[in-house]
Formats: sequence, C-alpha cells, structure tokens
Amino acid sequence: MASIDRTAYPRFKRSISVRELREAYSPSLDELEWARQMTDSDEALLSLTMCLKCCQRLGYFARFDEVPASIAGHLRQELGLHESVNPATVPGKTVRNHRGLVRHRLGLVSDQATARKIAAEAIRTAAETKDNPADLINIALEELVKSNCELPGYTTLDRMAGQIRTEVNTRMHELVHGRMTEDERRRILALLRVDPLSRRSGHDQLKDVAPKATVSRLRRHLDHLAWLDGIGSATAAWLKDIPAAKIDHFAGEAGALDASEMGDFAVVKRMCWRSACCTGPVSKPAMTWSRCCASGCTPCTTRPGNC
Repeated sequence: MASIDRTAYPRFKRSISVRELREAYSPSLDELEWARQMTDSDEALLSLTMCLKCCQRLGYFARFDEVPASIAGHLRQELGLHESVNPATVPGKTVRNHRGLVRHRLGLVSDQATARKIAAEAIRTAAETKDNPADLINIALEELVKSNCELPGYTTLDRMAGQIRTEVNTRMHELVHGRMTEDERRRILALLRVDPLSRRSGHDQLKDVAPKATVSRLRRHLDHLAWLDGIGSATAAWLKDIPAAKIDHFAGEAGALDASEMGDFAVVKRMCWRSACCTGPVSKPAMTWSRCCASGCTPCTTRPGNC
C-alpha cells in the first residue's frame, strides 16, 4: 500500500492558516445567495455551504466529522450563525440532496464507475514506464481532475494502482521468460545456487563492485567483467521493448534481495529480475582499460582513452 503522504491525494491540513481559511473556505456573495435559496434552516445552510466549500477544495465530499473545527467555525462566522449550529443534525437524506446540488453547481461527474474507468486507463498507461505506486496514483488524480470527476476514495485508487501494476509487470515478466531458451533459463537459475565453499551465489557476485585498484585486484575484476559479459550478452534480446525505467526497477528489486529471498518468488519473476541485473554486456572500453591496467600500462590508470 502506498502511503497517502507520498501522493497528491487532497486532504485537510492538520493546521490551517487564517489566510487559507479566508481564501479557500469563504463563500462568495453568489454562493451565499444560492445556499440561502436552497435551504430553510441554519443547520441546512451550514451543511450545504460546508459541502460546497470542502468539495471545491478536495474534489470529493468529506464527512462532517472529518471537517476541521477551524473550517466549521470559519463558515459559521461567514454565514452569521451561532456556534451551536451543527450540520451533523441534518438528516442523511437532506445531506445527500445537498451533495447533489453541489455536484450540479460544480459540474462534477459523480458516476464512480466512470471515474474508476478513467483512473484505471491512466494507471495502466503510466505503469508501462513507471513503477512507483504513488506516481501511478498521482497520474490518475491528474486525469480525474482534468475530467472534472468526483474523486474516488484513496483506498480505491491505491488498490487499483497495485492491481494494475502487478498485471503490467507480470506481463513483462512472462514476455522476458518466453524469449529465453531452456538452456538460458537454466543458466539464469543457476545464479541462485550457493557455492558450498565460497558460500556465495552468482546472484551475490553480480552485485560486486570494483575493488580498490591494485594489479592483482584488477586482474580478478577483469575475470569478473568477462563473466558478466558472458551472462549479459543475450539480455538485449530478452528485454527488447521493455522501458529502461522498468528494467532499472526490476534490477533494483533483485539487487535488494539475497539468493534465498529470490527463491521465494515465482520462476518467471526471478528470470526477469535476473535478466534486468545482467542487462547490457560490459563495454569494450571497460574491458580494454582493465586489461591495460592489469598489465601495468601506466597511462591507462588515469582514463581509458589514453591507451
């Protein structure tokens, strides 16, 4: 579940300044006249006005018990109502009618099936290149606002983003897996086997970084680069048409796990993750530089282009 704090989903602030109350929650003269024409009691007037101003700010209707006391107090003052006037005493049927009036005035698309469809399409398109659930939710919110839709609940968008993201990623995992030969699959899976002597797996070796430069270490690193080049030589074909951002994400997920943890996931997912980690053969300049340094070529200890 994506944290709501990492998204742009609108919520009431914990602390609302006097300036914000005045600018965002003060009804205009036209709105005051409209609200008074539509209601016949102080409680109903406050209910309708609160529905209007909060929906304008949030894009959806909050329950009255969720509205901060500072907003309720400000609206009472703007409407000239006593502090004892409570919108919670208004019957539910009347509140639903007030929400309908607000939707009509704001031109809101209230059909939640339509809103969910718009959000799903936006998330599915974005999930082809992005992977962060918070980013997917934010893109859905942007499309919903453009379409003037009443926003669905946050949990609805969060659940939708998670489900569609899984569907898109699973399709990519299966695509990569289907492009491999049986021999290539065996080689990739073999990376997860732990050597009983070194107690390390090929998966662990893939995450090795270059050591501090010495001739002996560079020679070992040259062998490591050659090994990487052999593994990664076919990944371009496996990962063809998979966006670079998705490949980076798959590699990041695999890199955060050890061999035993990788074994907890489905084979198809493991294949894709490992392919992403191996993507791109080692560049020829890098191999040349390492060979020169390992053989003692002094000019190459500063930059590869010197050789």
